[in-house]
Amino acid sequence: MHPLRPVRAMAAFALAALGLDSLVGIGAAWIDLQRGALIDRYVTDPDSVRVTELEASDLTNYGVGITQIAVYLVAALLFLRWLYRVRANAEILSLEPHRHNRAWMTFGWFVPVICFWFPKQIVDDIWNASDDRPPQYRSGLVWAWWVAWVIVVVGNTVVGRVLARSDDAATLAMAARLDVALVAVTVAAAGLAAAVVWKITGFQEARRTSLARVP
Repeated sequence: MHPLRPVRAMAAFALAALGLDSLVGIGAAWIDLQRGALIDRYVTDPDSVRVTELEASDLTNYGVGITQIAVYLVAALLFLRWLYRVRANAEILSLEPHRHNRAWMTFGWFVPVICFWFPKQIVDDIWNASDDRPPQYRSGLVWAWWVAWVIVVVGNTVVGRVLARSDDAATLAMAARLDVALVAVTVAAAGLAAAVVWKITGFQEARRTSLARVP
């Protein structure tokens, strides 16, 4: 049997990135609340809001959006890097073949329709291979993370592609407030993802330590 490779360092980077993504999201939510209040003022009394205030709000919103995307991409890359490592270890530990080959670990997130279940199945298989306890101990943690993730994806699609592109001020205010709600779900999803990273890393590090002691 090939030795299991350590995953704790990769997990630490992934966890830090997930935490940073959550902090940026919370900051964006506060800005969304300010933007929603400004648009409400404009709808109620257009003369009470200067054009420069609206332009500054638009610029801030754009800058925050770019920052969110950049941090999210870093977090996604570090999560995938960790996922590839634990998948390699899981293939050594598993007595059963994984349902999807390694190519789907990347493409599975982007292919329409498939993206709603392939990544979860990949993580499920890694969890099951890493956890040496009987099947009755399987956790619902992966399910909870995945449901939260799907809500975030669908919600961001609705807000970003439908509501936020409207020319109606009231609709833009509603989009800002819905984005705040989505931030709450996003933070929950990031927390659950971090818990999945922590648990699988713990399983594999325990197995690696145990196998290292075998003469």
